[in-house]
Amino acid sequence: MIEWEPDVPRWEQVANVIRQRIAEGTYAPRTRVPSVMQLVDEYGIAQATAQKVLSNLRDEGLIYTSPGLGSFVSVPK
Repeated sequence: MIEWEPDVPRWEQVANVIRQRIAEGTYAPRTRVPSVMQLVDEYGIAQATAQKVLSNLRDEGLIYTSPGLGSFVSVPK
C-alpha cells in the first residue's frame, strides 16, 4: 500500500508509481499494466481516479490501450 501525500492528488501519486515501475523495467515494453479495477483494488482509489491514472499515462505516451485487451507499456522510441 502507498503512503498518501496530502498535497498531491492521488491519481498523480499512483501514476508516479506506475511511471517508476516502467522506468525500472518492472513493467517491460508490450507488457500489460494494471487495469482500472486492479488499481482500485491495489490502491483503494475510485474507478474515476484509476481511469485518470491510465488516461494520463496514455496521454504521455507511456502506455497504449488495445480495446478488449487492456493497457500495455509503449515501446521506447
